[in-house]
Amino acid sequence: MVDLTTHDHDGDLAVFLIGARINKLWRPDAWWPALAAMRPMLRELYQDPDSGFLGATTLVGARGPTMVQYWRTVEDVYRYANADERRHRPAWLEFYRRATKVPGAVGVWHETYSVPAGGHETLYADVPGAMGLASATGVVPAARRGRTARERLRHRSDRPA
Repeated sequence: MVDLTTHDHDGDLAVFLIGARINKLWRPDAWWPALAAMRPMLRELYQDPDSGFLGATTLVGARGPTMVQYWRTVEDVYRYANADERRHRPAWLEFYRRATKVPGAVGVWHETYSVPAGGHETLYADVPGAMGLASATGVVPAARRGRTARERLRHRSDRPA
């Protein structure tokens, strides 16, 4: 029998994608600091449950990494990104300073999605442990949220278990 699971989150959430595109592989002096800055930021976020950060997954592509981050709200993302006392703001300013010295060596991009309650659905078939959204929110049997993708997508916390 296939073990079907899903994520354990019923409310709104924000999905934040952030990545780097390495355009000049021969210039690690330009792109490595941008990549290295992410680890201290993640450490800071994982250590602060009040930040709104739920968790992250990193994907590696041919031209650079993409990180999928899960947050409680888009406002939590903005609050972190713009806080002078947090690690992101100084890292962004340093990236920008370096980027002007070696234009085009590395690109940084992000996308932010506001996902309302009932607007997210996942299914993991025979995936041991957790991945994706479930790694950030916990794992539950898929049947608890619905038998089909459509049922899971319409799931609300007020629905009987």
